[in-house]
Amino acid sequence: MKVFKVILLVILGILLSLSLLIFGLALTLNQSVLNPDFIAEHVERLDIAALADEIVREQVPPEAAEFMGESLDEVLGDTIADIELWMKEQARDGIYVFYDYIEGRSESLSLIISLETVKESFRANLLAAILASPPPELVGFPPAEIELQFNEYWSQIDEEIPSALELDETMLDAEVMEQITHARQYVGYFNLAFIVLIAFSLLLILLIILTHFSVRGSTRQLGITFLSIGVVSLAGALITRSVASSQLVQNELPSTLQAWAPEVITDVLMPLGLYGIGLIVVGIALTVISFVCKRDQHSYY
Repeated sequence: MKVFKVILLVILGILLSLSLLIFGLALTLNQSVLNPDFIAEHVERLDIAALADEIVREQVPPEAAEFMGESLDEVLGDTIADIELWMKEQARDGIYVFYDYIEGRSESLSLIISLETVKESFRANLLAAILASPPPELVGFPPAEIELQFNEYWSQIDEEIPSALELDETMLDAEVMEQITHARQYVGYFNLAFIVLIAFSLLLILLIILTHFSVRGSTRQLGITFLSIGVVSLAGALITRSVASSQLVQNELPSTLQAWAPEVITDVLMPLGLYGIGLIVVGIALTVISFVCKRDQHSYY
C-alpha cells in the first residue's frame, strides 16, 4: 500500500510539474501575443511616423523624386507627421478587427479605412511646396494662377485615389486566408485547453493533498514542485529574452524596429517571469510551512 502511494505521488508530481510548465507558456501567450490590448499598446509605442517614412521613401518612383527634388522629402515628411495619429488609430482598429475574427467574435474579416485625411494632408503639403518652389513652367506666375493650375492637376490625381480602402477576405491571397482560418481554429482550441489546463492543475493539487492526507507531506511536495517550476520559468524567461535580443541585433530590421523590438520581447516574456516569481514565493512559503508544522497537526481530520 505504501509503495502504491509513493508511485501515485510521483506520477501526480510529474503531471503537476508538466501542467505548471505548460500553463506558464500558455499564460504568456494569452497575456501577450493573443491579447489585442497588448498588441495595440505596443503599436501605440511604435514610432509609426519614422517607420512609414522609411517605407514610403523606398517606394517613391525615381521619376517623382527627380521631378519634385528636395521638395518631395518635405512633402512626405510633413504629410506623415500630419497623419501619424490617424495611422495609429487605423492600426488599432485593424488589430481589434483581426482579433475579433481570430477569436471567433466576428464571422467576417472586414475593415474600411477612410483615406480622406491622407488625401487632404498630402494635397495641402504638395500645394505649399509648389507655391514655395514652383516648377520651371510655372515660375513667374502669381500664386492664384499656380493654385488654379494645381487644382486642375490634382483633380486628375484625386479621381485615381479612392476615398476609402476596404480590406476583407477577398483581397487576401488564398494561401494567406487559409493560414488565418487555421489560426482561428487553433486559437479556439487554445482557449479551451487553457481552461482545461487550469482545472486539471487544480485537480492534481487536490489529489496530491488527498493522497498525502497530511499537512507536512502535501505542503512539502507542493512547495518543492512550485519552487522548482518557478525557478525554471524565471530562468527560461531571462534566457529567452537574452537570446532573442542578441538575434535581433544580427537581423537587418529598420532602425525604428531595432529600437522597438527589444522592449516588446521584454514585455512578451514578462508574464512568464512574474509567473515564475509567484511560484517561487508560494513554493518557499509552502516548504517553510511543511518544516514548521507540528507533528501532532500533520494530518487532516
